[in-house]
Amino acid sequence: MLRLYDTRTRQVETIEPARRGRLSVYSCGPTVYRPAHVGNLRSYLLADLIRRTAGRHRLLVTSCQNITDVGHLADDTEIDPGGEDKVLAQARAEGKSALEIARYYEEAFHTDCAALNIHPADSYPRASECIGMMIDLIARLIEKGHAYAVPSGSVYFDVRSFPSYGELSGNRLADLRPGHRSQGEIDPDKRFHADWALWKAAPASRELTYDSLWGSGFPGWHTECSAMSLHYLGETIDVHTGGIDLRFPHHEDERAQSNSVTGHEVVQHWVHGEHLLFEGRKMAKSTGNVVLLADLPARGLDPLALRFAFLDHRYRQQLNLTWAVLEAADRTLRRWRERVAEWARSPSQAMCAQYVSDFNAALDDDLDTPAALRVLRSLEKDSEIPAGSKFETFAHVDQMLGLDLARHIGREPAPRPLPDRAVELLEARAAARAAADWATSDRLRDQLGTLGVTVTDPPDGQTWTVRAS
Repeated sequence: MLRLYDTRTRQVETIEPARRGRLSVYSCGPTVYRPAHVGNLRSYLLADLIRRTAGRHRLLVTSCQNITDVGHLADDTEIDPGGEDKVLAQARAEGKSALEIARYYEEAFHTDCAALNIHPADSYPRASECIGMMIDLIARLIEKGHAYAVPSGSVYFDVRSFPSYGELSGNRLADLRPGHRSQGEIDPDKRFHADWALWKAAPASRELTYDSLWGSGFPGWHTECSAMSLHYLGETIDVHTGGIDLRFPHHEDERAQSNSVTGHEVVQHWVHGEHLLFEGRKMAKSTGNVVLLADLPARGLDPLALRFAFLDHRYRQQLNLTWAVLEAADRTLRRWRERVAEWARSPSQAMCAQYVSDFNAALDDDLDTPAALRVLRSLEKDSEIPAGSKFETFAHVDQMLGLDLARHIGREPAPRPLPDRAVELLEARAAARAAADWATSDRLRDQLGTLGVTVTDPPDGQTWTVRAS
């Protein structure tokens, strides 16, 4: 069975679905106010790998991924009803409506996921279309004594009513301090400074506000995931995924809300992907190193080279992505596609059982994709395995990798470019043969061989082929 590292228990756990034969997965989706950068996309690949591996175990996966188009403030660590909504801020910057901005970047997100062969979720609820279920959730939390309304019209979660707060992040209530924008002052509306807003009062003149039992306002960012996950997946969810940056406060608060309203542990396993750096630094506009998926084709790289680079690193290990890493991934991806196309021309033979077993074992072991790729690299070099067997094996495991390794089957192989210095050596060798200097000709042929160029000498002059690297 599939085993994954559970952030709450801090150990690798066997994933045993609550319902036989079915696995429910909730994933925190994008806030649709800008394109997703490659760091964002890494966390969405995590859910895809879980889905593909679970499918190999004959589990029917039901997945849900929210679309945040309201309620996510520019500083999501603060509870500030007057804060700037990210979608509204971008709409003002681009001179468009909030709806236009949200739908444009939502479509861009789906396009990027499709380019990376990430399976779509079964449902993509939008926060702006689920306000009613959020209001219902808040009302139930108030009724159960876990939340309270204040005269301003906001509603806060009473964190001290949830004793196990901090299990995900390791934070303790006694150690939490008011946010930096409050300059150490506690909001007088709160009973405790670590309480957070489930509903934020706002004037009706503000865009993206809604009527509620407590007045005009909008939901807190954490509220939406509890409401959506419970509505679409039920009160027991097998796996919840997201980036490690969401562990606190977002997932910590979400867990408190969901468990408080149901009276039990809703999410059975919390699984987080680690941070991604680019060229050694966190991606940010201020440092000018934000990389989008569209930047890869602009450099002549296949978008799936990004997927390959991600697979070559464990999902819960920090990855320092560089252009050199992406270029190496692109070369290996293209080479494997060429090899698969070559092997496909040989008679088909049974898959290599041991290699398949080793590959599957790596994925089952907390999605150890680097180990899985090492299995394939060994298979590629194994001279004892027939070409037809290699083809069947690579084609089979690509159902889990999603790299389109069979893309070049049936195509005429493109001529490989000559390596550096090869043209010079070929010209020198042609001159040596014309002068009947056979010793020099042989020496130059050997030098070309070390560069991956195989030279033959038919009656009409020398010809050559370039071996795959």
